[in-house]
Amino acid sequence: MQLPAHTDTSGGFRRSGISAFRLINDELCRVKESIAEQLVPPGQDESINRLVVYLNSCAGKMIRPGLVLLAGKAVGQITDEHIHVAAILELIHNATLLHDDVIDDGQKRRGVPTVNTLWGNEAAVLLGDFLLSRVFKMCADLRPQVTKIIAATAARICEGELRQIVQKQNWQLSESEYIDIITEKSAALFSSCCHLGGLLAGASEVQIRSLSDFGLNTGIAFQITDDLLDIIGDEGKTGKTLGSDVDKNKLTLAVIRLFDAVDEREKRNLRSKLNAWGENKKLLVEVLRSHGSLEYAHSRAREFATKAVGSLANLKESDAKDALIEIAGFVADRAVIS
Repeated sequence: MQLPAHTDTSGGFRRSGISAFRLINDELCRVKESIAEQLVPPGQDESINRLVVYLNSCAGKMIRPGLVLLAGKAVGQITDEHIHVAAILELIHNATLLHDDVIDDGQKRRGVPTVNTLWGNEAAVLLGDFLLSRVFKMCADLRPQVTKIIAATAARICEGELRQIVQKQNWQLSESEYIDIITEKSAALFSSCCHLGGLLAGASEVQIRSLSDFGLNTGIAFQITDDLLDIIGDEGKTGKTLGSDVDKNKLTLAVIRLFDAVDEREKRNLRSKLNAWGENKKLLVEVLRSHGSLEYAHSRAREFATKAVGSLANLKESDAKDALIEIAGFVADRAVIS
């Protein structure tokens, strides 16, 4: 099954920036309200209140909550439990972003200065921990089966992040090893969003597996594209600090492909120049483009997105299914190779 053409979202669901979410606009608003309730300042300390209020004002595209809701709608009805779980998963995601910005020295996120830029690394780490404490509290109201899935997902995300850190400067990292890492650090959360959306709507085991596979492959496509944007993206459009992967010697698919395309002598030359290229992104882009590495990474993202769409083949036709397919196309085509 082929993906739809890249969708222009400029006139779509303005609050998230993703037109496919127009179908669940009201429900996404409820998720945001639920998150806001969890981010009520914990006391009268004005400095803490300022941190929490600032974070609550910096909402993202809500892709993960959107997947929970659309997966549920594709096989049944959206319930109050969907709203609750969608809020939990977005809080986990936001906590990881706070920690990531400290690790990568991110200066901008979602078009505004990061918490670590404004208040320091200690505040950002502890604010991420604060979000996770809210997650623990919210999970207490869930059935054990759902809580176990969320807990296992959080563990996988941390394991993936640790693997990526350990593999820094491993110039022999293979494409399959890279895919394994991003599956854990990113795609596992996408998969669980779709899995839980179906589970909470009373889906069959076959339907849940289809949705889980859709989320996993969409998540892999998302991270490949995100890594591409770190190289070729425009900070004014992405709204976040770019170039951190190269600066931190984290190998991404385009760079792995570049190393696969050259001989051992050129590999040694590339390793010595890679850090300098991090400061001269145009030169790095030229080298990657000349070896076809950028186009290769983009094509692989498209392949995973197409695989995601194929996972939905046994679901009945519906507007929600169409919206999921649209999201797969959006995710794969965020980075345009020219």
